[in-house]
Amino acid sequence: MPPPQVLLDTDTLSVYMRREAVVVGHIEDYLEAYSQFNLSIMTRYEVLRGLKAKRAAAKIRSFDRLCLANTILPLTDEIVERAADVYADLYRRGELISAGGHYQQ
Repeated sequence: MPPPQVLLDTDTLSVYMRREAVVVGHIEDYLEAYSQFNLSIMTRYEVLRGLKAKRAAAKIRSFDRLCLANTILPLTDEIVERAADVYADLYRRGELISAGGHYQQ
């Protein structure tokens, strides 16, 4: 049974791009099942801004190729509404998750 389809977050994609073995293995298993992974336009922005800030031209080219080979999902109002609902629910339960490497309060 293949793993469920997922949306890679910025942290996971960054670790994958650093070729850390555990994450690479999971993503390769996923790619065997689906041939492409999904990332949001926000993840593309977050990774790209970091690479540009470092002036990492070779990594930017590599990242651009990775983006072209996979699915980048747009940010829509429906997605924003759903994300806000998830955030509010987690906030009320005191279970916020990392947002861009920082815990929101």
